[in-house]
Amino acid sequence: MDLDLPLIWALLIAAAVFLYVVLDGFDLGLGILFPTARSATERDVMMNSVAPVWDGNETWLVLGGGGLYAVFPLAYAILMPALYAPIFAMLFGLVFRGVVFEFRFKSSEQRRWIWDIAFFLGSLTAALAQGIILGAIVQGIAVEGRAYAGGWLDWLTPFSLMTGVAVVIGYALLGATWLVWKCEGPMQDHFRGLALTLMFAMLAMIGIVSLWTPALDPAIAARWFEMPQILYTAPVPLMVLGLAVVLFRSLNGTRDAMPFLASLALFLVTFAGLGISLYPNIVPPTVTIWEAAAPDSSLAFLLAGAAVLIPMILAYSAYAYWIFRGKVRPGEGYH
Repeated sequence: MDLDLPLIWALLIAAAVFLYVVLDGFDLGLGILFPTARSATERDVMMNSVAPVWDGNETWLVLGGGGLYAVFPLAYAILMPALYAPIFAMLFGLVFRGVVFEFRFKSSEQRRWIWDIAFFLGSLTAALAQGIILGAIVQGIAVEGRAYAGGWLDWLTPFSLMTGVAVVIGYALLGATWLVWKCEGPMQDHFRGLALTLMFAMLAMIGIVSLWTPALDPAIAARWFEMPQILYTAPVPLMVLGLAVVLFRSLNGTRDAMPFLASLALFLVTFAGLGISLYPNIVPPTVTIWEAAAPDSSLAFLLAGAAVLIPMILAYSAYAYWIFRGKVRPGEGYH
């Protein structure tokens, strides 16, 4: 039986993007929540909670972007000119954050506030840009003759701005629940309360996106609201509601890791819903996975390398999280 290599690679890249979203998402969320910290000590604890792992989290972005270039070159050639501005904004935001991680603890107390502002602005810019990129892709890219046919600002629409705000809220929720897991005492209580507020905001944004997205494309609307497709898609909103209940109860409970795990599961279900809406297109609404894929010989060669590389990335990432497990306390850190 012949392997469907474009589909396999589409699933691998989707997995890499998801891992980036949830792993780098929570440390971007910390930056977004930085102004809510009530003291310099709390800001130090927030940064120390992700200092050992933040750069490894971004490995998945490199894998997803590099995989798109190598495996789906047509999609890369269309998406890049369509999304140059938000992509560069995202990269500048990530660069700012990387600089802050290296220099904040080395700066004087009098000037540390500059790095705090840079950390917040870099995190907010990167998260907002990622949400705008998502919205621009979902709403559709103008393609003519296998090339981008739109304008410089086609990515800037009310829908893409809304998805940008939704991603910022979602990342902030991940960041808040991460801190519930990694902190204790009054700081944990503070972010537990913030997480509860962000949960309701996130659910509201999921509802808006879920109603707005089908209005963009009749094919998406048919997939979600017509028989017999609705029989296969109905479990997604039901799982969202179920996970919302789990998250709400866990935020009022004593199991510190459960709110973060429930938030990850909520992201997974919404990510699956996005995949259901877009499949089989990699550049909506016209370019499919198979049309954008490189030759099978190239896909097979790259898949052999990925079979070695991806388990190695998973192994060292899991090892890093295992080594730095446990609570982060004031005065303790990885400087």
